[in-house]
Amino acid sequence: MGGDLAKPVAAMVVVQVMSAGVNIFYKLAVLDGMDMRVLVAYRYLFASAFLAPLAYFIERKRRTKLTWRVLVISFLCGLTGGSLAQNLYISGMKLTSATFASATTNLIPGVTFVLALIFRYERLAVRASSGQAKVAGTLLGVAGAMLLTFYKGADITPWHTHVNLVASSSAHHAADEAADANRVMGSLLCIASCVFYALWLILQANLSRDYPFHYSSTALMCVMSTLQSVALALWADRDPARWRLGLDVRLLASAYSGVLASGVMLVVLSWCVRKRGPLFASVFNPLMLLLVAILSSLLLGERLYLGSALGAVLIVGGLYAVLWGKGREVTTKVSELPLPIVTTDDDDGNVDVVVAVQQAQASDRDSKEQQQRSTRTG
Repeated sequence: MGGDLAKPVAAMVVVQVMSAGVNIFYKLAVLDGMDMRVLVAYRYLFASAFLAPLAYFIERKRRTKLTWRVLVISFLCGLTGGSLAQNLYISGMKLTSATFASATTNLIPGVTFVLALIFRYERLAVRASSGQAKVAGTLLGVAGAMLLTFYKGADITPWHTHVNLVASSSAHHAADEAADANRVMGSLLCIASCVFYALWLILQANLSRDYPFHYSSTALMCVMSTLQSVALALWADRDPARWRLGLDVRLLASAYSGVLASGVMLVVLSWCVRKRGPLFASVFNPLMLLLVAILSSLLLGERLYLGSALGAVLIVGGLYAVLWGKGREVTTKVSELPLPIVTTDDDDGNVDVVVAVQQAQASDRDSKEQQQRSTRTG
């Protein structure tokens, strides 16, 4: 069991390290003068080029034909979870910091819970401890976001280094001034990104049900995001010079975020979810915040402020409260099942829980039919 747990844990740590790297590369590319809309377009262009062949070869024998409904949902998924969410996120990061933007992503479980209630994917049992934990966690997350937005506080950076990859950049100084003047706007953009990303999770549930081919649906979403992001970037600015990539941080940021963050990382994350479930994968999210805070301080010369630290603590606390409530709810539902539960070993040697629903229903139908025959005979 220790070996079975070590692999998913190591994989999730790698996922969070790669996620932290995305935030650092985003900040470096934007401060280097790269247009954020072009950066998002290149990200999904690289992701589509990586995932499309992968989806073709893995799912070509069992993939069904596309329908208009699937195309429409894919377009909406590409808009909410791709082009729109990423453009808002980078815009907010540009006005604040990589650490700040990373902290706001921990709002996603709470926001998703609220949207799931609105769209009736979730039910709220206020009198149960699970429902109370989810409500409390959501409120804690909102309080943390408000604290991040409106309170800066004292500088509490635990160390100061002489390494600063953007210290000599004029864009860096302009960004610092913009961050001081537009901190609230940057906060709202980051929070709006979380809302659209949470909405994407709701839409993704519909897409997974209608088109249950993980690689193909993800590749299709990335293609939609590419078309949307390119159209948005060209509509905002048609200067060809903004699209030029050299052997610099712009190419690294585009390739890293596209191939690793939207390609390799997604495959690793899917494997972890399949092995240990979504709750296990979710509890590692705050690790990215810690990694980004350390890397930003060491490499970008960013400062950690009291308001950001306190807000992050509240958001992470709210995250774990929501996850605990969700886990408690699932445990309660399983314990209340009146049907027998048996365990079987799969091919990988892992133990799966199987509820004998079909057997019980078949037995019930047989008993009813036997009673009816007995009544007619009598």
